[in-house]
Amino acid sequence: MAATGKEQQGAKAFYVTTPIYYVNDAPHLGHAYTTVAGDVLTRWHRQRGEKVWYLTGTDEHGQKIMRTAEANGVSPQEWCDKLVEEAWKPLWEHLEIANDDFIRTTEERHTARVQEFVQDLYDKGEIYRGGYEGPYCVGCEEYKTPGELLDGEGDYAGQKLCPIHKKPVEMLKEENYFFKLSEYGPKLLEHYEKNPDFIQPESARNEVVNFVRQGLEDLSISRSTFDWGVKIPWDDKHVIYVWIDALLNYATAVGYGLDQEKFERTFPADVHLVGKDILRFHAVIWPAMLMAQGLPLPGKIAANGWLMVGGEKMSKSNLTGISPQQLTEHFGVDAYRWYFLRAIAFGQDGSFSWEDFSARYTSELANDYGNLASRVAAMVGKYFGGTLPEATADGEAEQAIKDGLATAVAEADRRIGDELDFAGGIAAIFDFIKQVNGYLTEQEPWKVAKDSSEEARARLATILYTAAESLRACAVLLNPVMPRTSQLLWDSLGAEASLGALADQRVQDAGRWGRLPAGSTVTKGAVLFPRLEEPKKND
Repeated sequence: MAATGKEQQGAKAFYVTTPIYYVNDAPHLGHAYTTVAGDVLTRWHRQRGEKVWYLTGTDEHGQKIMRTAEANGVSPQEWCDKLVEEAWKPLWEHLEIANDDFIRTTEERHTARVQEFVQDLYDKGEIYRGGYEGPYCVGCEEYKTPGELLDGEGDYAGQKLCPIHKKPVEMLKEENYFFKLSEYGPKLLEHYEKNPDFIQPESARNEVVNFVRQGLEDLSISRSTFDWGVKIPWDDKHVIYVWIDALLNYATAVGYGLDQEKFERTFPADVHLVGKDILRFHAVIWPAMLMAQGLPLPGKIAANGWLMVGGEKMSKSNLTGISPQQLTEHFGVDAYRWYFLRAIAFGQDGSFSWEDFSARYTSELANDYGNLASRVAAMVGKYFGGTLPEATADGEAEQAIKDGLATAVAEADRRIGDELDFAGGIAAIFDFIKQVNGYLTEQEPWKVAKDSSEEARARLATILYTAAESLRACAVLLNPVMPRTSQLLWDSLGAEASLGALADQRVQDAGRWGRLPAGSTVTKGAVLFPRLEEPKKND
């Protein structure tokens, strides 16, 4: 088959990024949520046959990192090195994150290019020297407007609080360098209007549009009150504002100023996945910086909602003691990857609870999906000695399954691959799994098996082939979400020897009926989703 579209040599990669995460502490469920979403999205596009580049990494400069390191009695670099190597990278490996690169903002490949980018803007007259005084949140690494601040209560009575961190802001007065952000308001609004899908979801888009319409102020892009950062190249008494530094990772990681060929075949990002609390940086400041430098803008800024616990955003200070590893130890890595994308509509806030996870695991993974795989393998073993029979007696019931699969493939591909509606796409696949379960219940192969006639034997073979071929398709469709169990199911169907490695199976081919050859050896392997003991609760 000839290569087409993004399969062609030299075609631009489908480029997806997560935010680069602050390394002031170990990663929590919120960080993992965004990173798993990006992993599923890029795995899906790989299974479309596209070239893909998936980037994640860590943000290691700024006052917050410096203070955290000081509090722990080490240098900022030592703190970053320890957290990255002992917490961040190991967790992504544990969660089966298949990122193509991991960028650290302390790497020379990044810092040198950041200086070049900022120097270019300065030389073009886009940056000037000025002074600024205002309330500053160290946690956000951002100046706040007075209207954003909350009135403190209790221990913070009489103080103004950051609306995100709920901690007092600091009044800062500095002589800084400023980027002429105010000049880009009209251009940004024009871009938003011409590209209505640029910011998603719609609620996030409306927020940004309203913010820009109120008028933009020039942006302070340097700091002189601390020195943990990238030096301003023309004035080393200043370091570059951590957000300017951080945003540029999306360019420096793919060769900006260093490898032009790689840069052109990768940049700009097709999708920036971000938390909604950092949306303005990505949807306002980042595109304005690119406009100023004459570089293309990203395709989409997708803001996911917050993971909530007790009605509050899940963060370091509000985790109720739950770490990703505690959940994977109990439910397994694949179930972890599946749950958060299945249970929470991407782009909206969602609440997490052990009880909901346990209920969904039992109902959908163990009962609907895992039990289906076990039943089919057991019946092929019992009635056909483990050899998949040929379907020779198709009827209306089988056609309904084929039609259901075609619908599930199209729906899942559109929702996950194009719309980032992971919950909707996974639901479409599990609706099909329910349909196959219903098919077996209606066809009652265990009763058909009691009839020794040739006609009944053909009917039994057709029922079991139909169920096994349906599972083959489910393994392909769910591989981006649950790669370990998909491979186990694939192997149990005897598909590997017949059809090649699972990673080679295209999403669009999942609905091509009959790809699992009759004669394949079906084995009843390990239970895909074992029954769980009562989950431990963190009081």
